Amino acid sequence: MKAKSLYWRLLDHVKPYWRVFTLAIVAMVVLALTEPLLPALLKPLLDGGFVEKDPALMQWIPVLLILLALVRGIAGFITQVSMTWVASMLVTDLRQRMFARLLSLPTHRYDNCSSGVLMSKVTYDVSRVMLAATDALIILVRDSLAVIGLLAWMFYLDWQLSLIVFSIVPLIMGVVKISSVQLRKINQALQNMMGNMTQILEEVISGHKLVKIFAGQNYEARRFAHGSDQVRQFEVKVQVTSQTTIFIIQMLTALVLATIIYIATQKAGAERISVGSFISLFTAMGMLFAPIKRLTKVNEQLQQGLAAAESVFSLMDEPAECDSGTHHIHRLSGQIDFYALNFNYNGDKSILKNLELNIHAGETIALVGASGSGKTTLAHLIARFYDLPADCLRFDAIDVNSLPLADLRANIALVSQDVVLFNDTVAANIAYGSLAETDEARIIQAAKAAHAWEFIEQLPQGLKTPVGERGTKLSGGQRQRLAIARAFLKDAPILIFDEATSALDNVAEAQVQDSLEHLRQNRTTVIIAHRLSTIKNANRIVVLDQGEIKEIGNHNSLMAKGGIYAKLYQAHQLGNQPL
Repeated sequence: MKAKSLYWRLLDHVKPYWRVFTLAIVAMVVLALTEPLLPALLKPLLDGGFVEKDPALMQWIPVLLILLALVRGIAGFITQVSMTWVASMLVTDLRQRMFARLLSLPTHRYDNCSSGVLMSKVTYDVSRVMLAATDALIILVRDSLAVIGLLAWMFYLDWQLSLIVFSIVPLIMGVVKISSVQLRKINQALQNMMGNMTQILEEVISGHKLVKIFAGQNYEARRFAHGSDQVRQFEVKVQVTSQTTIFIIQMLTALVLATIIYIATQKAGAERISVGSFISLFTAMGMLFAPIKRLTKVNEQLQQGLAAAESVFSLMDEPAECDSGTHHIHRLSGQIDFYALNFNYNGDKSILKNLELNIHAGETIALVGASGSGKTTLAHLIARFYDLPADCLRFDAIDVNSLPLADLRANIALVSQDVVLFNDTVAANIAYGSLAETDEARIIQAAKAAHAWEFIEQLPQGLKTPVGERGTKLSGGQRQRLAIARAFLKDAPILIFDEATSALDNVAEAQVQDSLEHLRQNRTTVIIAHRLSTIKNANRIVVLDQGEIKEIGNHNSLMAKGGIYAKLYQAHQLGNQPL
C-alpha cells in the first residue's frame, strides 16, 4: 500500500474526533506563525531601541516578548495535549477493531499464523501508529509552517540571500525519498522480528512447565537471545539510515547558511543592510536549524508509523468467516448428514475422503480410530470451523452453508480435549458468552450435573473463586468438569465430546458418564474417545482409518467382525495402546 493511501486511511479513522483534531491543528498553526515573530521583533528592538534610542519601542518590545511567550506556551500545550488525546483514541479504536477482527477470523487463519505474531500486531505495531498520528503530524504541520514563516521573513529582509536556501531543496527531497524506501523496508522487517520474539516469549510463558521438566532453559534462552538480537540489529539499521539522512541534510543546510552569513557580513560591512536586519536575518537562519532537523528526522518516525499502519490494516482487512446463511432456525432436531465429503487443510493431502455418514437425531455416535484418522477434524466440521462446499454437510436436511453461524453454533455444545478456561471466576467460566446472564441456581444445577459442585463448594469463594490463567488453580480433572458443566448449561441439541473425560480418574469418569447418560437423552451426541468406557453405550461406533470410514456398528457387532475395531480393542485391553 502506498504511503499516501496509508496516511489518508489513517486520518480517516480520526474523523470521529475531528473537533479536537481541528483544535490541535489550529493551535499548531498559531505556534508555527509565531515562530518568525522573535527575529521580527529583534529588528525594531535593535534599530529603534539601541540605534535610534526610541523609548516607546524599548518599553513595548519586552511586553510583546512576554505576550509572544504566553501565546506560544498556550498553543504548544493545546497542540500536545489535543494530539495525544486524539492519537490515544485512534490507537484504542484500532486495537478494538483489530480485536473484533480476531474474533471473526476463520480457524484456518489461526492455524497458519502464530499467536505471538498476532499479539505483536495488536500490542506493538498499533502503538507505533502513534508515531505517524501524533509526533510526525505535529512536526510536519508545525515545523513546515515555521520554516515557511522564517523563510518569508528572510525574503522580506533580503530576497537575494534567502533565495540561496532553495538551492538545496531538490537535494534534500532526493535524500528523503531514498531514505523513505529504505526505512519502510527496515521497519517492516523489524515488526516481523518483533512478532517472532513475542511468539517465543508467549510459548515459554505458556509452556514453562514443559521447559522446566525437560531442562529447556538454555535452548529457550538461545532462541530468545537470537530473536531479540535480530530486533536489536534492525533497530540499529533504522538509526543508521535515519542518522545518515539527517547528517547529509544538516551538512547541506549548514553549507548554505554559512554561504548566506558570509554574504550578509559583506553586505553589512558595505552598509547595505542595517544592524537590526542583519541580526534578525541571522537569528531567523539560526532558528531554521531546529525545525529542519526535526523535519529530516520525522521521516524515520513517519516510516515506522506507516509500516505499522500497513501491518494493522492488513489484519483489519483479513476476510472474516464466511457467514452468508439466511435460513434462520431456533432449535435443530439434531439430524446430521455427510455426503461425499472430501476435506483437506490448505490444499494439503486429504484428511477426510469421500465420507458418507448419517447421524440420526438423538443418536449417540462414537468416533474411533488411530491418531490422525480424522476424528477431531470431523467434529470441527460439524461446528463449521472450516468452510465446506455446498451439500457436503446438512443439518435437518438444511445445507450447512445456508445456516447463519450464530444459529448453527447456538445448537452445538463442545467439550474439547484441550480445556479452555479464562482468567475469571468459576461461575463466569461455566456461564460463558451468551450464557453470561444465567442465574446462579441454573449454574449450580449444571455444576452438579457435571459432578463439579463437590469441589466448587470446597473452594475459598465458591462460584466466585478465580480460576487463574487458563485455570491453573484447578486440577486437570476439575478444569474438565467445569468445561462439561458449561456444556450442560448450554443445553444444546447437538453435543460434541472430544476426549471429554481424558483427564478424569475412574470415580470422576463414572460420575460424568452417569450425567452424560441423562444429558444425551433426545440429543445428538458425537463422542471422540480413546477410552472404552466413554463409548460402550454408543448407538453406533464409527471406525475411521486415514480419513475413510472402514467400519460402522455397535461394540458387539464390530468385535464379532474381527476387523480394525476389534484389534484396537484388544490392544487397549492388553494396555499396549489406547482406543
